[in-house]
Amino acid sequence: MTEQTASFKPTLGLFDSTMIVAGSMIGSGIFIVSADIARNVGSAGWLIAVWVITGLMTLMAALSYSELSAMFPKAGGQYVYLKEAFNPLAGFLYGWSFFAVIQTATIAAVGVAFSKFAAYIIPALSENNILFSIGSFNVSAAQIVAILMITLLTFINSKGIKNGTIIQTVFTTTKILSLFGLIVFGFVLAFNSEIWNANWADAFSMKAWKADSTSWTEVIGTGMVGAIAAAMVGSIFSSDAWNNVTFIAGEVKNPKRNIGLALFLGTLIVTLIYVATNLMYVSVLPIDGIAFAENDRIGVVASQQIFGDSGTIVIAVMIMISTFGCNNGLILAGARVYNAMAIDKLFFKKAALLNKHAVPEYALWAQCIMASILCLSGKYGDLLDMIAFVVVLFYAVTIIGIFKLRRTMPDAERPYKAFGYPLMPAVYIIMALTFCVFLLLFKPFYTGIGLGIVLSGIPIYYLAISNQKKEIKHG
Repeated sequence: MTEQTASFKPTLGLFDSTMIVAGSMIGSGIFIVSADIARNVGSAGWLIAVWVITGLMTLMAALSYSELSAMFPKAGGQYVYLKEAFNPLAGFLYGWSFFAVIQTATIAAVGVAFSKFAAYIIPALSENNILFSIGSFNVSAAQIVAILMITLLTFINSKGIKNGTIIQTVFTTTKILSLFGLIVFGFVLAFNSEIWNANWADAFSMKAWKADSTSWTEVIGTGMVGAIAAAMVGSIFSSDAWNNVTFIAGEVKNPKRNIGLALFLGTLIVTLIYVATNLMYVSVLPIDGIAFAENDRIGVVASQQIFGDSGTIVIAVMIMISTFGCNNGLILAGARVYNAMAIDKLFFKKAALLNKHAVPEYALWAQCIMASILCLSGKYGDLLDMIAFVVVLFYAVTIIGIFKLRRTMPDAERPYKAFGYPLMPAVYIIMALTFCVFLLLFKPFYTGIGLGIVLSGIPIYYLAISNQKKEIKHG
């Protein structure tokens, strides 16, 4: 590995940047999480409402981030924004959480989803095919395939950002067109007016499925807010990673203009596709068919309604394309955060270096190792609650930073200003914090672990600072 401290090379245009936003967002979630959402809200109207609320929150956050991305157009994105708005500790807690769970667990979850759907085509790749066991610890073929996929994409991205960008553009374009095709074919070939009318007959009567009593229970009052928060775990996970383009600001041409535009265009495209996909679901399947799709694979069930027996293969190929492209975007962008932290001496020293292809190779491989460990943990399904909680919490804090920077840096250049400031960013902050509070109340175990991971970064930060002081003292 040839090392150098050369700066990042700006090679990505607006189209490339938009594909990174959209491609990092669209993974396997849109084909799966609507089942869990339906069990939490119990009606077509609220199912669509959850996706619309999530989409509006994502757009509000992206439009707010445009101001920060234009103010600080450098590698590291959200880590840099938090550091500049508050202090180095705030930036480190995000970076630490990003490495420990946000990015790496998402990479692991997307990798295993790729394997699960590859098993529809090659059954030997199934998670049920246990390759070996050590006591109660089992390793399946799906986990190994996920690790191999993550390793391959890490290797490709270590050879220069252009390689990763080509993969991103090709796969993102393909999956957007595929999803559009699925939506159109769903409405044209499988639209069932009886199912559609039945789903909308009582569309906004909220009810939740209680597994212990195997029955639907009406949800009213403040319970509705909690049900929506619980339902949004899946939609937020599926809509996350839109901010990945901010991590690679140092490699974007004219970042003060293009990052903000890419954030808006990418999140808008994905929001429209997600809402349209769910409208297609309720046009071909009754709400119970959505809520109780086998293994939550609503995309498979809908595709079978549209394409018959071949639907399983169609959707499996779509999800493999989708997850491969999604993980490429996550892997490409994530390493830039660890690089920015390492430059501040808050991560492994080697991660601060760029290789001869002007990419942070050590940071890429550190991320690969952590994601692979999480693949082997077998707990990727349980990570959704803590990921959603931690992600939204940091989004809220980061957008609070816009208000702080307006006060502390009033004369700073702002090529973009947060859309609808101060109302729109304030509305997002209130919605995001409400989501976090209700998630803590209704799903305390894993959200509590997520909060614990964030707070565990505090002693690690002060240990790193102490080591820095010792190095300076001993010269």
